[in-house]
Amino acid sequence: MPAAVGCVTRKYGSLMISKAGLAFKAKGKLPFGIMPGRVLLTGCFLLFNNILSCSFSAAGVLLRVKMNVRRHLREKNTIPKIFAETVHRHGDKTALIFEGTGERWTFHQLDEYSNRVANMLLERGFKDGDVVALFMENRSQYVGLWLGMAKIGVEAALINFNLRLEALVHCVTISNAKAVMFGSELNDAVSEVHSLMGKEVQMFCSGDWDPKRVPRGTESLEPLLDAAPSHLPSRPQRYRLFYIYTSGTTGMPKAAIVVHSRYYRMAALVYYGFRMTSDDVLYDCLPLYHSAGNIVGVGQCIIHGMTVVIRKKFSASRFWDDCAKYNCTIVQYIGEICRYLLNQPVRDMEKQHRVRMAMGNGLRQSIWEEFMKRFNIPQIAEFYGATECNCSLGNFDNKIGACGFNSRILPFIYPIRLVRVDEETMELMRGPDGVCIPCKPGEPGQLVGRIIQNDPLRRFDGYVNQSATSKKIAHSVFKKGDTAYLSGDVLIMDECGHMFFKDRTGDTFRWKGENVSTTEVEGTLSRLLDMKDVVVYGVEVPGAEGKAGMAAIADPSHSTDLEKLVKDMEKALPPYARPVFLRFLLEVNKTGTFKFQKTDLRRDSFNPSAVSDRLYFMDSRRGCYVQLDEDLYRSILSGKHKL
Repeated sequence: MPAAVGCVTRKYGSLMISKAGLAFKAKGKLPFGIMPGRVLLTGCFLLFNNILSCSFSAAGVLLRVKMNVRRHLREKNTIPKIFAETVHRHGDKTALIFEGTGERWTFHQLDEYSNRVANMLLERGFKDGDVVALFMENRSQYVGLWLGMAKIGVEAALINFNLRLEALVHCVTISNAKAVMFGSELNDAVSEVHSLMGKEVQMFCSGDWDPKRVPRGTESLEPLLDAAPSHLPSRPQRYRLFYIYTSGTTGMPKAAIVVHSRYYRMAALVYYGFRMTSDDVLYDCLPLYHSAGNIVGVGQCIIHGMTVVIRKKFSASRFWDDCAKYNCTIVQYIGEICRYLLNQPVRDMEKQHRVRMAMGNGLRQSIWEEFMKRFNIPQIAEFYGATECNCSLGNFDNKIGACGFNSRILPFIYPIRLVRVDEETMELMRGPDGVCIPCKPGEPGQLVGRIIQNDPLRRFDGYVNQSATSKKIAHSVFKKGDTAYLSGDVLIMDECGHMFFKDRTGDTFRWKGENVSTTEVEGTLSRLLDMKDVVVYGVEVPGAEGKAGMAAIADPSHSTDLEKLVKDMEKALPPYARPVFLRFLLEVNKTGTFKFQKTDLRRDSFNPSAVSDRLYFMDSRRGCYVQLDEDLYRSILSGKHKL
């Protein structure tokens, strides 16, 4: 059987077609006339065919987007200019639908609204390079506001509407914002910190106007926009588009720089990769201060003329009703959303829709097929990416459980790699030559992307804070002297090149669809607890997406007032950042350089039989911490006690 042997041993590029990886294991008798060697040979060709198909498909998408980006850069096409082309093609078509009111905006209306925003800011003296913070819940106006700013080169700082106190002030000040546009629903949050922002920061309130509730000097936004001209202003447009804040291991949120070409690239990769069309209707229930909601979602409206349905906040009970009502064909998700939907009672409406694709990231493999089958979703468009990263991935061929694909046959097309890391320290491991060690199939490693600044798909624009930018760059990764972006995430690749998400490295974990910075939460809790030592980390809970926050608190005198702590946390921390579990101990172990040691704490988790310290659990139904004993522990593990 020379042909079969040749299939087993032949090497294609960097991919070894191995018997272990490709052989078909026939169960029972083979069909008449089919020899075992032929089965192996057939399996080899079928799988290799599939690998070739995936490789060329992914390469085609990358090359198409790369050529488009280069053209836009050459022609100096910014996002507002690209949007002008979209308006020309789809002017009277519905661009945005806001589920909260049912209000529909055509592309012409969105264009006119954003022009008024631009002209109003010009009249107030704003110029290109200035920054305006945007702090409000989802609504159509949100899109019009940052788009209008972009038309005159004003950069928007998109701030998480869950932030309060120090974190909110930090996000405004780090961006050097000259003004804050906020929703009336956030009056109280803004009033709490207004005195800390400085008198020179102008304040504009959008929504229900109540002069008694807004900070002194605040102006109502709507009358100003109504009085502004609706023509397109002729002004320069900046390289930077806006800032999106991302949590990291350095404490407070970091302002990631989003330039016009990055916005286009992120939106176009999923559009072409997942074969969307301008006739699709996309359901976007993700926050617009996130890249998933505002670029991957709204970007399809701005760039490709798709109708996007914006929801104020995600609702599991209304999700499928909305999809049916607005004839949505694509829905966005994060892993938590899928689990919440599966936890809902079965209803007829959940299959009475036109949704053909669910697009997002974080869908666990354990519920992947159940989600598709129950809700009758033909395609899961899972992708991997971050606002600032240069190593985005897409699962373009509906591979169950995969977050993306990178060709092992054509690795030069997209220079990304999984490299080995120390499991304890998560530091990069290097060979004798000082270069990082690439992972083999099945071996977990950190995803890195080679930085090539003159390549629109490979560049890394970083953060406003240069120190934060430097920490995401490693040297001599692919070869001596090069630079690469560190994703901070551990993935695994199979023999074909499909990528599967495994975990996050460092001190950031994901909960309730948000990245939680342990350093930030530690600082806040320590302040609330009279500067006690506090260590925060994520722990896995069976059946829950991400990791639940747990705080270990040094409290030898048993002086912590839990009732007061809950009230204080409600003011100082967004819901997803509040610890689900507490552990009180005599002291917190530190290294010689006064860094907290978390390895043992993570291993102990919230198991009362593993530790002698007092453990508490946040009972969401009662709104308070209750002591965690063996019975409650078993109830949480079984899923009876909801988090």
